[in-house]
Amino acid sequence: MNKVILMGRLTRDPEMRQTTSGIAVCSFSIAVNRRFAKDGQQNADFINCTAWRQQAEFICKYFHKGSMMALVGSLQSRSWDGQDGKKQYATDVVVEEVHFTGSKQESGTAGGAGDYQMVQPSPASDNAFGDIDSMGFQTIEGSEDDLPF
Repeated sequence: MNKVILMGRLTRDPEMRQTTSGIAVCSFSIAVNRRFAKDGQQNADFINCTAWRQQAEFICKYFHKGSMMALVGSLQSRSWDGQDGKKQYATDVVVEEVHFTGSKQESGTAGGAGDYQMVQPSPASDNAFGDIDSMGFQTIEGSEDDLPF
């Protein structure tokens, strides 16, 4: 089983690229605090992550440096020969799911993302939920205080 669950803050703005075949790929790193502080000092691990296709577009649209996020993915190792001829290794988390964490102010997400919820329209009815943007979000009327969670 290869499953990773992390929660942390983006260390830099996500970088969006496209493969030669036009597939979106987003690279970023998150700082994840270690469970225990040593001598009262909190330590963090800096984890490199890669997201593909719609996840990549979603992350680049709604998250920026300092944003808090939770993600689920898997570890993937890769290797290559460096310019000096030595074998180089890297391990990344390949993102499968990403979630907002905390309130709008705490998460630091862009575009008022706290005012949206993810919805999946049924295939039989394209507009069953009203106005849904290209990322599958629908505007919620009212304030955050009205939400049941």
